[in-house]
Amino acid sequence: MEKFPKVFVIILNYNGGELLKKCLAGVFKQDYPNFEVVLVDNDSRDGSFESAKSNFSKAHFIKNEANLGFSAGNNIGIRFALERMARHVLLLNNDTEVEKDFLSKLIEAAEKDDAIGIASPVIFNGHSRQVWFSGGKIDWLRMKAVNEQTIRTVDAYETDFITGCAMLVKAEVFKKAGLLDEDFFLYWEDVDFSQRAKKAGFRNIIVAGSWVYHFEKSEGNLENKTYWLVVSGMLFFKKNATAMLKVWLSGYMILRKIKNRLDIVFNRNKSAPVVRKAYNDFKNAKF
Repeated sequence: MEKFPKVFVIILNYNGGELLKKCLAGVFKQDYPNFEVVLVDNDSRDGSFESAKSNFSKAHFIKNEANLGFSAGNNIGIRFALERMARHVLLLNNDTEVEKDFLSKLIEAAEKDDAIGIASPVIFNGHSRQVWFSGGKIDWLRMKAVNEQTIRTVDAYETDFITGCAMLVKAEVFKKAGLLDEDFFLYWEDVDFSQRAKKAGFRNIIVAGSWVYHFEKSEGNLENKTYWLVVSGMLFFKKNATAMLKVWLSGYMILRKIKNRLDIVFNRNKSAPVVRKAYNDFKNAKF
């Protein structure tokens, strides 16, 4: 076993601005000695990609001619890494800052067991001590994926899913479970990938001593975020729910749609029209 296996850090950028600079600066200060950085750009228009090329020449740069979404954009970087014999691939959001030892702690934990497929740091909300992600649970009956926000007292522990905000994946996982599903344009692709990794025999773990700080910069406005959360959530459960569970979920969706109509009629939720559009587009396969 290599003492310092090769890691490729994939950062997907879309109009990352100053956040991207801080992210890259932190990554290049890592105390782990064997990693390369790949910046994949989804057709940014704010000059952040060009600025990164000027200031971080040690990175690899890939420019897409359109916004391909989270899955397809990251898959370009993942393929680049696998072609160059990466042992691990780290997906990292461009709106994060990292501790200088976060990567070495992730690698140390992941290398302890061949069955560990995906590892995540504990992720905080900005520089506060408020935990944004310390594990994920899937609520199959209510069609939700919930971020845990309590750090456990053990060094590492298993979880249902890992967020794509900071996700260390062994190359073997991609070979057995495939890459990110590009049917997910935005959101839920990480939950889906985590489930496929588990079905392929791998464990998803949280490494309590590895820390990242997330300064959430959602893709576009709140309406866009709401739309893709709803569409991608329905896609996830359509793809992953058991036949018996789908019977329950079909009834649950009827109740959700009734509530949505009432929200629109009585103007109880400003997001209700966007949610209705997401329901209709999903039904008509327009996503």
